[in-house]
Amino acid sequence: MRTTAEAKKSVKTTTTYRRRAATPSTKLAQHSLSHSQTARDDRYLLMDGRVQLYLRNGSPNWQCACSVDGRQHRANTREDGLNRATAFARDWYLAVASDSGAVVNSEPVRHPQPSARPRASQASPSAHKQTFREAANRFMVEFETLTRGQRNAVYVEGHRRRLANYLVPFFGDCTVGELTSGVIADYRIHRMNGGRHGKQPARSTLHQEIVCLRQVLKSAIRHQWISHLPDLSAPYGQSGKISHRAWFSPQEWKLFEAAVRERARNPLKERWRSASENFRDCVLFLVHTGLRPDEALRLEHRDVTIVTDEGSGERILEIAVRGKRGVGWCKSMPEAITPFRRLKAMNVSGPTERLFPSLQHELFNAILGELDMKVDREGQRRTAYSLRHTYISSRLMAGADIYQVAKNCRTSVEMIETYYASHIKNVIDASAINVRKSAPVRAAVRGSRSRA
Repeated sequence: MRTTAEAKKSVKTTTTYRRRAATPSTKLAQHSLSHSQTARDDRYLLMDGRVQLYLRNGSPNWQCACSVDGRQHRANTREDGLNRATAFARDWYLAVASDSGAVVNSEPVRHPQPSARPRASQASPSAHKQTFREAANRFMVEFETLTRGQRNAVYVEGHRRRLANYLVPFFGDCTVGELTSGVIADYRIHRMNGGRHGKQPARSTLHQEIVCLRQVLKSAIRHQWISHLPDLSAPYGQSGKISHRAWFSPQEWKLFEAAVRERARNPLKERWRSASENFRDCVLFLVHTGLRPDEALRLEHRDVTIVTDEGSGERILEIAVRGKRGVGWCKSMPEAITPFRRLKAMNVSGPTERLFPSLQHELFNAILGELDMKVDREGQRRTAYSLRHTYISSRLMAGADIYQVAKNCRTSVEMIETYYASHIKNVIDASAINVRKSAPVRAAVRGSRSRA
């Protein structure tokens, strides 16, 4: 949202002009123009009718206009949400009036009222008949077709699941024009209170649902079922604390690794021996490659090659990775070769066979429960992703270059710095921080001051 200072700054770039007496030809032109603009403007009145908010064709942002001392002023709010545009327009009007020397009595904040002049929405005549359920079905048809080959099938299926399980049951019978910021706030309250299943969603889960809702509403705008997006931001919200991703510290990793190896040697039941050995090799492979769990499940025998690294002379794995970032490359630690060879011997019979039969989530959680390590000290749950987080953190602690780590993990340096490097003490160079002036220098400085 733009601030009051920005509203005052925009006064300098506001379009102003004086009204002139209209000639008969001008009146005729204005009459025809008013008919053309009626179909494209969506107008609201603020400040007892002194300020207008309206939309223009080709722009998702609200415009504002006012008249002060016979001069017309106009500005672009640069906001597509009505509530935030209203707040900006009020501050902007007060700034314009102040610069013009006009006396304006401030009024309490009210919701914008529709203009008394007849207006027609940008939406088509059928807009009020289109329900959210119909808009969601239309969106999924478009999304699946237009992103085929570009978006991961798991991501597309995630949108379908969010619509079917949460969004459509709540919004389904509402028309798309009835989805105001208040209704969306009601949805947030419904989900935070447990929804249909009685379980409060995680912050990221609710964020993904709002992203899906936004995409459905954008699809409705393209079909002219609605004219603008409602305000989808979380009321009273603030940025969440950025904490380290759930990982295994060196001491925790030693305990977890020992428990995994012991389970492979002595499974609870003999018929579970093969699954326990697969799980051991899967854990060791992931923690020494930094692959995402979904990337590991897509690996085929032909994607992994044992090579000699030119820089270090060590034998490593060179992996062609297919995942959320498309096709990329990964070079493993030397410790990943032994579990790879065992996995290849147990599970691979041809070049196109999958390397991992599964990730054994139940066994992963069972061992974590036995060690009382299901959550870290921040209360974050450990999952198979924690093996990737452990790889990244261990590389940074060993002094690896942050750019090379990001490149090898197919992520950005910004992500590494935000969620990993800022929480690792080894990244801070104490010798560069605890710099002191030498004794002769301090003495010389004191001498120069005394002479002065």
